[in-house]
Amino acid sequence: MSELLPAATPAPELKTDGMDRRGFCASAGFAAAIATLSGTAALARGKAPRPNIVYILADDLGWADLGHRGSDIRTPNIDKLAREGAQLEDFYVQPMCTPTRAALMTGRYPLRYGLQTAVIPAGGTYGLATDEYLLPQALSDVGYKTALVGKWHLGHYDTDFWPRQRGFQHFYGALIGEIDHFKHSSLGVVDWYRDNERLIEEGYDTELFGNEAVKLIGAHDKAVPLFLYLAFTAPHTPYQAPEAELAKYAHIQDPQRRAFAAMITAMDTQIGRVVAELEKRGMRDNTLIVFHSDNGGTRSKMFVGQEAVEGELPADNGPYREGKGTLFEGGVRVGAIANWKGRIKPAKLGGISHITDMLPTLAGLAGASLKNSKPLDGKDIWPLIAGGASPRTDVVLNVEPTQGSIREGKWKLVWLAPLPSSVMLFDLEADPSEKTDVSQQNPRIFADLQKRVIALATEMKPPLFMETAVSAVLALPPNMPAGLGEARPAARH
Repeated sequence: MSELLPAATPAPELKTDGMDRRGFCASAGFAAAIATLSGTAALARGKAPRPNIVYILADDLGWADLGHRGSDIRTPNIDKLAREGAQLEDFYVQPMCTPTRAALMTGRYPLRYGLQTAVIPAGGTYGLATDEYLLPQALSDVGYKTALVGKWHLGHYDTDFWPRQRGFQHFYGALIGEIDHFKHSSLGVVDWYRDNERLIEEGYDTELFGNEAVKLIGAHDKAVPLFLYLAFTAPHTPYQAPEAELAKYAHIQDPQRRAFAAMITAMDTQIGRVVAELEKRGMRDNTLIVFHSDNGGTRSKMFVGQEAVEGELPADNGPYREGKGTLFEGGVRVGAIANWKGRIKPAKLGGISHITDMLPTLAGLAGASLKNSKPLDGKDIWPLIAGGASPRTDVVLNVEPTQGSIREGKWKLVWLAPLPSSVMLFDLEADPSEKTDVSQQNPRIFADLQKRVIALATEMKPPLFMETAVSAVLALPPNMPAGLGEARPAARH
């Protein structure tokens, strides 16, 4: 095995511009977050057993690709979870797969440890730094059974990066970001595992993930709390589905959108099976179910992955601009569902929240200590999920060499760095579709948010993707004209 990459440096706190008002707010916000965390943990311990947690992640799902958001794609089981749970309307993730999954596992912005740019490619040799304390480790340490069923995408080259070595007691699925949904391979290499053993197995991956999740719940010892991270590969490219699923959308003429819709409905069916098994085992009433996508739907062919896609891309991000890979709302604002019978009231909830918030929130409910974590960017958002206010007033959506974005209240800065560079300010309350740049009308907030992006760019760990990409390109042999022929010995003169 290769040597591990150098460990990430300790994470500094976010810097501000030094204004007295902001410093005061930051201190007050920190104190409030600590108080909320303590109160939430006590509430969870005092009124109910520690909950089972089923965390469901879709892959490249568009905002408007669900029935309850107006889509013609049939998702009755997800719709029911939304209808009977809390819908977090201002829930944000990272713009691509690996960074979102890293943020969930660590509770920290990926810029802290070099995973803020792109994804770990199939040829990548790096992974999520092994000195980061992850969510499954925190839950395992307080007695949870932890299982990952589905996609990992946080390191595959060294087994030290693999799920079983990062706190999951059980793993079934794929390590890399994109696989053929029937062959379970990436660029011709089988990427399908049970724990640390590679498998050859027939079947459609979405259905196999559902089977495994149902099996785990069915055999679970109910005296032990369960953390099941169910990370589907749907509806990520390649757009593939079984014939029986495709037949449900025979009326859709475009073959790409027909397959895309079928993939989402197939995923919804498996989610329904998981919920039914929880009901059957008598676990449903004490299970928190969370559902969202890892990023917005893909609207640019730059971000479709390894497989070429012909024609129009099928994902629909509704009113939001652009999609996966960008820091506009269509790329990072996915919304989330939190459903826990008798504990979470049905409601559509505003209030800023972010994927990093899930680690401290779940740890608080589980009574797990985070003393081994590096400084967190996430906040305990149980008060928001329970129908109150969010502890957040701002969120760093990402900062990397090519782009950066911060939302503060209703204001959102988007900075596109490649020349010709562009820096825009949007009022999301008046303009959620980000059509109108209002930077000239609001110079103070515009300058303030730019200073914050620059400060974070100075602090961030260099992106591991860029280091790897440059090294790989420099190591390639020269490309020479075709038909040049073999070199011949030089003639003597």
